Amino acid sequence: MVSGATADTAGAVGGGSVHRVLVAEVARVRAVRPDRPPRVLDVGGGSGAWAVPLARSGCAVTVVDNSPNALAALHRRAREAGVHDLVTPLQGDVDALADVVPAGGADLVLGHGLLEVVDDAAAAVSALTTATVAGGAVSVLVVGRFAAVLARTLSGKLAEARAVLTDPHGRFGTDDALRRRLDAATLRSLLEDGGALRVEVLQGDGVLEGWVPSAVRDGGPAAARAVAELEDLAASAAPLVEMAARLHVLARRAG
Repeated sequence: MVSGATADTAGAVGGGSVHRVLVAEVARVRAVRPDRPPRVLDVGGGSGAWAVPLARSGCAVTVVDNSPNALAALHRRAREAGVHDLVTPLQGDVDALADVVPAGGADLVLGHGLLEVVDDAAAAVSALTTATVAGGAVSVLVVGRFAAVLARTLSGKLAEARAVLTDPHGRFGTDDALRRRLDAATLRSLLEDGGALRVEVLQGDGVLEGWVPSAVRDGGPAAARAVAELEDLAASAAPLVEMAARLHVLARRAG
């Protein structure tokens, strides 16, 4: 039975491969600037699924979101985790990011589940880049186009599958909640076309694990480890990355 791979969302915390890339980037920042906590900006970070774990690792995290309810939930979550002093919630939008955060103020900027819902993805990338310090990194997590095609095909929604495959933005129609779904080449171009970012990591998140039958996934610790190991191998396997439920990029801003 298909599960995670059918979900049209990239905002939730991804798998181990995404986590490891972020941990490595935070470690890099600490090595370069050991005198202060790594500064993270999470744009559209909601209730803190990424922000709170990063704060627990010692990062100073600013979350910008346009939902007061999400920011209130973030505040509660951060307090319960004992990291409220490291998390700063700000109400705002990527379209006016410069109004709420300083340019070049963050070592690591997250835009997870963002580019598929904004009106202008290129402008959003530019705003994320501007908020990043020279030499810092931008992490983007987006819904993958081809996983959505396969998921709809397997569920018998052939018209939607055809539309997602052929539509310039990977949408299935006017009722689609997402403004776009991306493939790896389009995502790379979106990040690099402005000239200020260079992609260092492009990997899949949810490449195979969502397609594993539930009877296998629920088969105990050994089965869970086997699924995780397979997912880790698939995350950077070029032919399989395109089939990931989500695509993850870490791009470096020119120093």
